[in-house]
Amino acid sequence: MRKIILISIIICLFAHHVLAKEASPGLNINLNVPKGPDDISNSLKILILLTILSLAPAILIMLTSFTRIIIVFSILRQALGTQQMPSNQVLIGLSLFITFFLMTPIFQKINETALKPYINHQISIETAYYKAMGPLRKFMLRQTRENDLALFVRLSKMPRPSSPKDIPTSVIIPAFIISELKTAFQMGFFVYIPFLVIDMVVSSVLLSMGMLMLPPIMISLPFKLMLFVLVDGWNLIVGSIIKSFVMG
Repeated sequence: MRKIILISIIICLFAHHVLAKEASPGLNINLNVPKGPDDISNSLKILILLTILSLAPAILIMLTSFTRIIIVFSILRQALGTQQMPSNQVLIGLSLFITFFLMTPIFQKINETALKPYINHQISIETAYYKAMGPLRKFMLRQTRENDLALFVRLSKMPRPSSPKDIPTSVIIPAFIISELKTAFQMGFFVYIPFLVIDMVVSSVLLSMGMLMLPPIMISLPFKLMLFVLVDGWNLIVGSIIKSFVMG
């Protein structure tokens, strides 16, 4: 957190230095000593905004469907044995677009109930925050296992909640993350099994033929690729990942 604040201050100073040289009409930015509580409040809002922007990638990765998708794709690539094909950029890009596809209804709801009213000065920033977190909390709770949620409720030493609304967001987020990791590894296990069988068969054949010096991966890779193409693997994998999320 200290590093984030420090980086935010550096960004503010750099922006002030640039804008001081090329100031546009009607724009006055300065870093003078605050004269009252209002000035301090505005400065804190700027720091909070910059902090949120610096945490945006982590929020996108950890609070959406991205984690499950990228882990399954990574295990799939390892099971195929294609080394770096598809490349990390391709897998991350595909995972991001699938994430946007899945999260679009939630983002639209956040935009309609929180962002637009706040921009139009119809609600305060606190109200906008709670309205924005509502759909996101609902999404995370639907993917979170009860035992994972109970773990962090116990660790937080909070009273037993009577309803999901009583559970703090700080408890839901880590429970959601470890649930996503468990689900991703479970799906990865079932993805790995068919390719593992092919590797074992090829290895046994090579061993029986006495070809000990020939790497089995060189022989099994074409068969695994052929199997993956024949069953329309990308269609099956992507369809299974999307259907694995509980939406509503």
